[in-house]
Order: sequence, then C-alpha cells, then structure tokens
Amino acid sequence: QVQLVESGGGSVQAGGSLTLSCAASGYTDYQCCMGWFRQVPGKEREGVAAIDNDGFTNYADSVKGRFTISKDNAKNILYLHMSSLTPEDTAMYFCASEEAPGVVPFLRLGAPGAHWGQGTQVNVSS
Repeated sequence: QVQLVESGGGSVQAGGSLTLSCAASGYTDYQCCMGWFRQVPGKEREGVAAIDNDGFTNYADSVKGRFTISKDNAKNILYLHMSSLTPEDTAMYFCASEEAPGVVPFLRLGAPGAHWGQGTQVNVSS
C-alpha cells in the first residue's frame, strides 16, 4: 500500500517562495511517475509538475520557470520548490504516484489511477 504525506504548505506573499515535500512509503518501485497536482474549490484538478526516476520532468505552462520538481530516490521524498508565487498559485497541492508511461501523459491524463496524499494548502496573498 503506497502512502503519500505532503508537508510544507502555508501562507506567503506574492513574489515569495515555498518548498513542498511528499514522503512516500510502500511500493513505489516503478520508473515513472510522481508529481504534483493542485486544485481550487469549484475548479478541475490541474497537473503542475511530474518527474520520473531518471529525472525527466514535465511542467504545466503556468509554472514553467518558477517551479522546480525534484526527487530524492534514496529517501523516496518528492519536492516542489515554488518561487515567484502569485495569488493564482493559491490552491490545495496534492502529491501523486502512479505507474505511468511517461511524465507527459501522467500530467495530461490527470493520473486517474494514482495514489494520492491528503494535500497541503498554499495561500499566496497580493
């Protein structure tokens, strides 16, 4: 049973930075993928960033150049470093893990078969 536990959310002013963490336990021994999604009440869940075990990454256009996803394979911890935050980044951020063919379909298809964490809230004020 895969368990994912996110941490690191909080409140920050626009232009600030936050780093989210996701600790994974259980069977995650597949090449791809782990990633981050976010959701605002009343809106569809949005793929943010994904990574595979070789370090290949994929990002939503809205976060390219501002967010960086990384993974400590030895510790099985996923990170999302977010910088130049804007109020539009306010959302509940979820960590997801799914055996998927690649980082692009993982985000595009929304990881329908993924294991999910409980989420961590990020609030960005103007």
